[in-house]
Amino acid sequence: MRIHAGALAIALGAVALTGCSDGRHDATDAAKVTAHDVTLTAAQRQHIHLQAVAMGSFHPAIATTGRVDFDNERATSVIAPFTGPVVRLRVAPGDHVAKDQVLATVASSDFAAAIGGYRKALVAARNARHIADMDRDLLAHHGVSAREAAQASTDAASAEADRDAARQALLAMGVDESSIRAIQAGRAVPDAGGAIRAPIAGTVVERLISPGQLLQAGSTACFTVADLSHMWVMAQVTPAEVARVHLGDHAEIRTGDGGKPTAGTVTSIGGVVNPDTGLVDARVSAANPGDTLRKQMYVNVTLSAKAVAQGLLVPVSALLRDDENLPFVYVAQPDGSFARRHITQGQRTGDNVVVDKGLQPGDKVVVDGGLFMQFMQNQ
Repeated sequence: MRIHAGALAIALGAVALTGCSDGRHDATDAAKVTAHDVTLTAAQRQHIHLQAVAMGSFHPAIATTGRVDFDNERATSVIAPFTGPVVRLRVAPGDHVAKDQVLATVASSDFAAAIGGYRKALVAARNARHIADMDRDLLAHHGVSAREAAQASTDAASAEADRDAARQALLAMGVDESSIRAIQAGRAVPDAGGAIRAPIAGTVVERLISPGQLLQAGSTACFTVADLSHMWVMAQVTPAEVARVHLGDHAEIRTGDGGKPTAGTVTSIGGVVNPDTGLVDARVSAANPGDTLRKQMYVNVTLSAKAVAQGLLVPVSALLRDDENLPFVYVAQPDGSFARRHITQGQRTGDNVVVDKGLQPGDKVVVDGGLFMQFMQNQ
């Protein structure tokens, strides 16, 4: 709120003149400046600006706080695919990795056994298919019975299924396609140990193992990799506010550092109340340019409904607070004075605030000069 220098000087002059008079503060003066209304001179009135209160459209909003989390659809924990000690770590927390990039190598007998099993399965499948092809040719020339040819075909199909299963076991261990092709060609695998690979592209946000540590297949968590370009914010709303939150509602996220807010969208509304906080989580999905949102960060969130509502809108500049910190405005009266009117303040929308109680459409409120009037009252 701006206090006009000329207006303030007039007010101070008026106070000084009063102090230099006969020392009396009669009933007429008390009637002009009370705790509830203010009467200004014509000159002082030139520095006061009014605006009529009117109904306007706005998007109902809820201001709350939230906690940042990974987008669980774009983050994963990397579990050890085989047993053995860690030989070498290839990445550190904060490193960006590509899908299938090696994160660590492990000296694993499981890895060697899986490669050996695949080599055997390849040979068995080739031999069984060769025999089945020969029996099919012999059957055409009455060299074997139909039963023998059928059995050979069944044996070939079974061997090929075992081969495919052995290949899938290697893939589950993180063996890449180039190593599998090398095995198929009968060549040695480039890495005699086992490689733990990134299942997705993203950032290494946790490294939970160290060199020499013994890993257990299927149970030891090794890394957490997350795509940080998109995050979740768990906004907390009261049970009474849940009905006002809808899927697809817009969200504005502020980190508190004064930077540009991040836009998001409500993608899920919790079905239970947190017993510790008594609040419900509304999940907001948000793009994260510059990695401004970080896991476990607490942020301010404003949830805005897509539906439009109507309400009395008053400029924020009109709002003042009394000694008890209660909001009020100055309203022009028919006799030319200005009355202090306490209001029930709703949400802020742009440069306006929604007034739930205390004003009526058409009321004229002071939007510039209110601080000067409050100064006059406090003398």
